[in-house]
Amino acid sequence: MNKPSVKVIVFDLGNVLIPFDYKLAINNFNKISPGLGEKFYDYYFNHYEIHRAFERGELPEKEFINQMLEVLEHKVDREKFCKFYSEIFSINENVAGLLPKLKSGYRLVLLSNTNSIHKKYGWEKYGFLKYFEKLILSHEVNALKPEEKIYRAVEKYTLEESSFHFFIDDVEEYVSGAKKCGWSAVQFTGYEDLITELSRYNIL
Repeated sequence: MNKPSVKVIVFDLGNVLIPFDYKLAINNFNKISPGLGEKFYDYYFNHYEIHRAFERGELPEKEFINQMLEVLEHKVDREKFCKFYSEIFSINENVAGLLPKLKSGYRLVLLSNTNSIHKKYGWEKYGFLKYFEKLILSHEVNALKPEEKIYRAVEKYTLEESSFHFFIDDVEEYVSGAKKCGWSAVQFTGYEDLITELSRYNIL
C-alpha cells in the first residue's frame, strides 16, 4: 500500500490523550445532595444541543453556567460547578509518551471539540500540551468535528496540503470527516492498535 507523505500529525484530545468519566462529576454533585448528580447528567445528555452550542462557541460561558446551576437547583456556586464539571479527566500516559518521539519528525497539532470551562479547569494544566505547536479548539474557531470548517482551520494554520495531515480520533464519524477533507486518518481504539497504525503509515 502506497502511503502519502505525512508532515502534520493531528491528535484528538478526549479519550485519546485524556480519557474522561462523567461518573466523577456525578459523584461529586451527589455529595452535595443525593440524586443531584444524576439529575445533572440526565439533563446534560438529554439536552446535548446545549453542550454542542457551548463547544461551538455559540453559547456564552456565563449563560451555559447559569443554565447548569438552574438544573443543580443552585446548590453549588459557579466556581464549584466549574471544578466538578471539569474534574473528569485523566492522562493516557502511553499515548502522551509518544508525543516527544513524534515531535522530532513531525509537526504536531491538537484538534478538539471542547469548551472554555473544561480547558481552564480541566486539561489546560497538562504538561504534554507543550509538544503541540498549535491547539485548534472548537469553541475558538466556531466549528465542531465532523464539520469541514474545523479541519480546514487546521490547514489554514499549517499551510500544508490536505494529504500531508494524519489524524487520530476515537470517534469514527470524526475520522471520516477528516478523510473527506483529504487527510489520512485512523480511529483510536487503544495504544497497541495505534502503534500498529503508525507503523503501517511509516510514521514510527
